[in-house]
Amino acid sequence: MSETLVPRGIDILLQASQADALSAVQGDPLLSSSLWINVALAGLSILLFVYMGRNVTSGRAKLVWGATLMIPLVSISSYLALLSGLTVGFIEMPAGHALAGEEVMSQWGRYLTWTLSTPMILLALGLVADVDAGSLFTVIAADIAMCVTGLAAALTTSSYLFRWAFYGVSCAFFLVVLGALLTEWSASAANAGTGEIFGTLRALTVVLWLGYPIIWAVGVEGLALVGSVGLTSWGYSILDVFAKYVFSFLLLRWVASNEGVVSGARSAAGAALGDD
Repeated sequence: MSETLVPRGIDILLQASQADALSAVQGDPLLSSSLWINVALAGLSILLFVYMGRNVTSGRAKLVWGATLMIPLVSISSYLALLSGLTVGFIEMPAGHALAGEEVMSQWGRYLTWTLSTPMILLALGLVADVDAGSLFTVIAADIAMCVTGLAAALTTSSYLFRWAFYGVSCAFFLVVLGALLTEWSASAANAGTGEIFGTLRALTVVLWLGYPIIWAVGVEGLALVGSVGLTSWGYSILDVFAKYVFSFLLLRWVASNEGVVSGARSAAGAALGDD
């Protein structure tokens, strides 16, 4: 394939070997520590969540537990990929960027993680709130689109304007997710009798998820007000700790103690809709 047909951002990512990326990660203690802390916490979370779900028996509660368990499983895989250099590359920032002309490390694997893990968070929340399948599909689809367009923003090197254009589209999808959590899903949870736990998890999710686009905007990928890749990575990692592991712990602890409520949510919704 002609080199001119290969997008510039992907071209640079392909040129950097995994060994180069690994050396760069290992050579930055701030960056590597931000990744290792998540590997450790994800591993501990997996063991803890397996133990917490040992007595879950109902199908619906098992589905919530399974979706929640996938969150640290995806995370530990992703963070190991980042540490190994597998999902790390280097891109040259376009004209207009604060670091224009410089090669900057791109942890594009984080977007892969979010694309796989955040739908599991929303699936678990949707099951607890007993939302209908159509709403669940729409919100998860918007969430995936948010992550993919965020990745596009991070990897676009042809134009500084287009980086922010993709960022804006990603935020628009994010607003769809936020709107559902704050309105329709909240009302559904209240009807299902799970309003209290949903309210806690919704607040945690909304506040923490708002942090991701803020970090992108001020970090090396956006305005570069924080010019350190390590500091930016720590910002994302801290958000991940609370948005994934703390969120999952609170949810599974509640499910383990209220399995009957989770199991009965579907029948209550079915009765409201006239189903058996």
